[in-house]
Order: sequence, then structure tokens, then C-alpha cells
Amino acid sequence: MALALNCGNIVLTGPCGPAPWYIQVERDASPSDVVRSLTKLNMGEPAVVHSTSWRHARGGIVLTFVAVVDAIDRFDQIPVQRAVLARGGPASAPGVVPIEAVIEHGLRHLAWLASDDPAVAEALPEGWPTALARYTPEPFRQL
Repeated sequence: MALALNCGNIVLTGPCGPAPWYIQVERDASPSDVVRSLTKLNMGEPAVVHSTSWRHARGGIVLTFVAVVDAIDRFDQIPVQRAVLARGGPASAPGVVPIEAVIEHGLRHLAWLASDDPAVAEALPEGWPTALARYTPEPFRQL
């Protein structure tokens, strides 16, 4: 998911508008490198690219990435709204994972990284720490 700031608010954007990108990755390719390259090609160099989750879906394994980009006016944008996380059991994944829950999880993960990983904190563009302040990181809540 390509995320940007618009007037201090987090928006979902990209060449497909706010729709997720589904990209098939060759077996020996690095998913992170593919996401970074495609984001750079379509939107410009991302400030941060980070995998936030995975799940079985669409006949395979879907990896979710957050790509923090500069706001690009030529792409449709929708404001990101807070959402309830999809919950499974202590040792099982949720049965249904709505896209809003994936975005919420990704932003909570990014908020955790911004406070815990100096490289991510330094790479985030101006305004992101403030925008992420309302997201409560919850790593390992199910354990």
C-alpha cells in the first residue's frame, strides 16, 4: 500500500488509486526489492518500504508492504480512516481480513518502527511522526 501525507493526513494512493497492488513475484526475487522498484518506477523513490504482514489468500501467500511516498496529485487518494484490527486466536490467523484492517495494522507497525528503529525514524519525511502519533503500536499482542 502506497501511503502519503496530504495536509498532515495519511492517504492511500497510487497508480491504481486507493486499490491495493497485487504483484506476482518470481521465486528467487526479493519482494522488498520488487516493491521498492515498482514504487520508484510509478511514483518516485519511496522513503520507507517495509513488510508488515502476510496471509494466505488469492491462491498463494500475500505479503503486505507499506511504502511511504511523497503525495502525488496525479493519483487518486482517499483518507485513511481508523479501523478495527482483524483478530484471530493465539495461534491462528483471522478468518477474514478486510483491507481497512490491513492498513490499520500497517500503520501501527510503522508507528512502532518509527519509535523503535532509528533508520526508519530518520527516513520518514517531515510530518509523519506527528501523523503516526495517534497509532498505538501493538507488537506481539496475541502472545
